[in-house]
Amino acid sequence: MARPPEPQILARFADIVGEANTLTAGDDLTRYTHENRNIVVGKTPLVLKPANTQEVAGILKLANETKTAIVPQGGHTGHVAGAVPDESGSQIVLSLERMNTIREVDAAGNTMTVEAGVILQKIQEMADAHDRLFPLSLAAEGSCQIGGNISTNAGGTGVLAYGNTRALVLGLEVVTARGEIWNGLKKLKKDNTGYDLKDLFIGAEGTLGVVTAAVVKLYAKPKGRAAAWAGLNTPQQALDLLNMALERAGGSLTAFEFMPRIGVDAVFDHYPQVRNPLDLRHDWQVLLEVSSNRSQQEAEGELEALLAAALEAGTINDAAVSASESQRLSFWAIREIMPESQKHIGASIKHDISVAVHRIPEFIERAAPIVEAILPGARSFPFGHMGDGNIHYNVSQPAQMEAKRFLGERERIQDAVHALVLEMDGSISAEHGIGRLKRELLAKTKDPAALAMMRAIKQALDPNGIMNPGKVL
Repeated sequence: MARPPEPQILARFADIVGEANTLTAGDDLTRYTHENRNIVVGKTPLVLKPANTQEVAGILKLANETKTAIVPQGGHTGHVAGAVPDESGSQIVLSLERMNTIREVDAAGNTMTVEAGVILQKIQEMADAHDRLFPLSLAAEGSCQIGGNISTNAGGTGVLAYGNTRALVLGLEVVTARGEIWNGLKKLKKDNTGYDLKDLFIGAEGTLGVVTAAVVKLYAKPKGRAAAWAGLNTPQQALDLLNMALERAGGSLTAFEFMPRIGVDAVFDHYPQVRNPLDLRHDWQVLLEVSSNRSQQEAEGELEALLAAALEAGTINDAAVSASESQRLSFWAIREIMPESQKHIGASIKHDISVAVHRIPEFIERAAPIVEAILPGARSFPFGHMGDGNIHYNVSQPAQMEAKRFLGERERIQDAVHALVLEMDGSISAEHGIGRLKRELLAKTKDPAALAMMRAIKQALDPNGIMNPGKVL
């Protein structure tokens, strides 16, 4: 196991950012060393909080010289332990939280230039203030940072219409492992001059360098948005509704989320302030949203016509369309609370996977008996972004079983679920990344040629292995 850096080296690092922006072992470092579910608890001798790109460059130049491991960290909201140090106490945490300036809003060019530590919600609000939309949206948007979103290629609820984070980034500023600053903050939509270097760092989870700033895309702010809450019987009917919505609404369909009864019931049973939009409870629910660049009336009308056709076809049992902005947000509140509500029905084993969209019903149908065979009484809790094939396939503990015994079956259940994912040509990580928790799984499941190329890139850009070691590869 690696040894902590010598005190004189730690002092050199601290000098770069100043004593006021350095935390040491004598401080409460829990926020920086604990994975947010406490699955991994690491240790660090130092947390550095640089104020600008030049200080980041100084830190990485010294780290490369002294072969000191650096763990870049954003809002620390990830699910794969990708931004926590290991247990050796040898890895320094580099927090981007002070680099939180919005450098420019170019409304005419539909771009915004932001530093890595800017909170996602602040970017959304700034875009809104300029009558624009930044469509990246996820549950942690009030605390996650754009640098972390970029480094994990975050997904969320807007992928169906706008794509992952990768599709929303035009340019990057990056500090390499050698401490060099690459100024790639271009606003160009077309730049066919060789390798697209920014795509190396998007989704690399800080293993190749540190993203310090980005140019992100903005969109015209919709003139109208309407959401609907629909009840139906099966995942196949949810897929049928999706296809009907795509045919009728096309690019106006900006969200399509599916949820099981076990999840929605957990919300209604444990959060009495949350109201069921429908008169009855249904085995499956869909939350879909239509946006219009013309008017609120057009958005509502398009959604109402779609749902009327779905009711006539027998695809759905019932539906409610938001009659106001507050009601639209109340529909989304149910979806956002649901993952948290799972705690009320016991411990859970979580999977973030994807399959081809048209195979989602097949996956759900096949996965449940596989889990049941391993652990009778285990309750499947699948939900997610049907429009892009991303299923959060969670499993809740049997009602009469102790959590400790249930969690002891984590590895067997995850192995079985992931085996089915691979059999169906899916991905074992749809939007959360690899980090530390899925590192071995990636090594076992990734195409060998792809792994070899990834290792070659890592070796070329980080020959001393200082960048977030132990993550991804």
